[in-house]
Amino acid sequence: MKIFTDPLAKNNPITVQVLGICSCLAVTAQLKPALVMAISVTVVVALSNLIISLMRNTIPPRIRIIVQLVVVSALVILVNQVLMAFVYDVSKQLSVYVGLIITNCIVMGRLEAFAMSRKPLESFLDGVGNGLGYGIILVIIGAFREIFGSGSIWGYPIMEKLGLYQIGYENNGLVIMAPMALILVGIIIWIQRTKDKDLQEN
Repeated sequence: MKIFTDPLAKNNPITVQVLGICSCLAVTAQLKPALVMAISVTVVVALSNLIISLMRNTIPPRIRIIVQLVVVSALVILVNQVLMAFVYDVSKQLSVYVGLIITNCIVMGRLEAFAMSRKPLESFLDGVGNGLGYGIILVIIGAFREIFGSGSIWGYPIMEKLGLYQIGYENNGLVIMAPMALILVGIIIWIQRTKDKDLQEN
């Protein structure tokens, strides 16, 4: 359980390890692409962890990075094809960022730090935990930015239905710009470190 739950908060890949920030800034202007990206990364990191762990005793140390990249690349291609087949509009929104999962620091970092030295089940749970930890932050930021930047959630015009436009409310264009995603990540990091003394620097 510790392997699975640690990345959700205590050792979150974005807020604690500060990994995967680029995609966090790029795909969170709306909730739908943020959620699809979160699921994609979770699938890739979980399965690549499992596969590399199963192969760990047969991979020559000199070519381990190449083997890892081949495994991750194959999984990313499969995920990309599934997205294009079933959620084509979202796959177009995500654009090159699905392909960049191949070089995502979270994926490669877990392979090197965990899967190469741990058993398959542990590695799989670590991958799922890190993927979900990454996904939680993406979903929070994506929901916030879509609500306050576009006035909708999952495309549903929530602000209009609440009648806020009639009393003078206006969507904040700054929220859907990349700098706001970085600001939101900073706020989440600040809140987490304020509450968790183990994360505070002396």
